[in-house]
Amino acid sequence: MEFKTLRNIENSFRQIRLFTFVFALLCFGVVGLVVVKSYQFAEEQRQKIYVLDNGKSLMVALSQDMSINRPVEAREHVRRFHELFFTIAPDKNAIESNIKRAFNLADQSAFNYYKDLQEKGYYNRIISGNIQQRIEVDSIVANFNSYPYDVRTYARQFIIRSSNLTIRNLITDCSLVNSVRSDSNPQGFTIEKFNVVENRDIETVER
Repeated sequence: MEFKTLRNIENSFRQIRLFTFVFALLCFGVVGLVVVKSYQFAEEQRQKIYVLDNGKSLMVALSQDMSINRPVEAREHVRRFHELFFTIAPDKNAIESNIKRAFNLADQSAFNYYKDLQEKGYYNRIISGNIQQRIEVDSIVANFNSYPYDVRTYARQFIIRSSNLTIRNLITDCSLVNSVRSDSNPQGFTIEKFNVVENRDIETVER
C-alpha cells in the first residue's frame, strides 16, 4: 500500500513537472511573439512622417525607399534641364536666366554647347527676329542597370515666328551621375556628356 502511494506521488510530481515545462514553453512563446510584434510595430511607426498642416491638423505621410523614386527623379531632372535650356524668349535677360538655371543641372558639356550656339549668333538672331522657342519632351529613355545612367531624350522644338511655326525633331544623349541635392538641384543629379544627336525641321506651318 505504501509502495503504491509512493508511486502515485512520484507520478504526480512527473505530471506537475511536465505541466510546468509545457507552461514555461508556452510563456516563452507568447513573450517571443510579443517581442516580434512590438518590433514590427515600431518599424511601421518609423515609416510614418507626421506633417503639421499650417499649424492646424496633423497628417501622416508614408516614407519610401529613396531608390524606388530615383528613376522618376532622374527623368524629371532631365526634363527640367531641357525645358530650361531650350525654352527661349526674345529677351537677353530671360535667356541668361534660364541658361544659368540649366547649368545648375549639368556639367561643362552643356556650357560648351551653349557657347557654340552663342558664337554662331543663334541667340542674337532669336532676339533680333523676335522669335519664341519652346520645347515639348515626348519621352525619356534611361538605362538604370549601369552607372552612370545613360539617357536619351526625344522632344519637339517649336520655333514661333510672326509669319510661321517651325516644328523640329530634337534627340539628345547624356549621362546622369548622382550629385548633392540643393535648392537649385532638388533631384540630386548632374548631366554629363550632353550631346545633341538630331535637331532638324520636320514641319513648317504658315500663320
